[in-house]
Amino acid sequence: MSDAVRLFVALELPAEVRAQLAAEDSSNTRAVPLEALHVTLAFLGSRPPSDIDAIARVLQAEAGTPAPRLATAATLLLPRGRPRVLAVALDDLDGTLAPLQARISAGLAEAGVYTPEARAFRPHVTFARVRPRALLPRIGPPSPEPLVFTAERLTLFQSQLHPKGARYTALTSAMLAH
Repeated sequence: MSDAVRLFVALELPAEVRAQLAAEDSSNTRAVPLEALHVTLAFLGSRPPSDIDAIARVLQAEAGTPAPRLATAATLLLPRGRPRVLAVALDDLDGTLAPLQARISAGLAEAGVYTPEARAFRPHVTFARVRPRALLPRIGPPSPEPLVFTAERLTLFQSQLHPKGARYTALTSAMLAH
């Protein structure tokens, strides 16, 4: 699959939420670029470009469904054991995010373009990556006021790996109902 593209489906974050979640580089971490902050719903990996239309149909089937109302929660080091990223957990205030993720996962699997994850969906936003061989950063208590927001845009992204971090290009989107 030499012409394969690296793909994932995500919820885009409102600009004001991305601005508040933006991290600064430190000796231990490298901030994820502001425009790259998102909530991954399904990582598809390397796929042939011919799969993009089938994936777009799965996203379009969700157009107009309720947009998840989310709130930031605790700061996390992920994955457990050998953490490589700093993330903020998300609370699903209306209970719509997990069913949306499950429908996307099932639709992509039915289209033959995705094998669902065995582990449970854990909604979060990665905002920094731990530098190689760095000591793990200390995590303070979560901010006293969670950010509450609605994630209205469901997007298929192409991820292109680069030495300074992955770059994401939106390929197609579907708007959810607010």
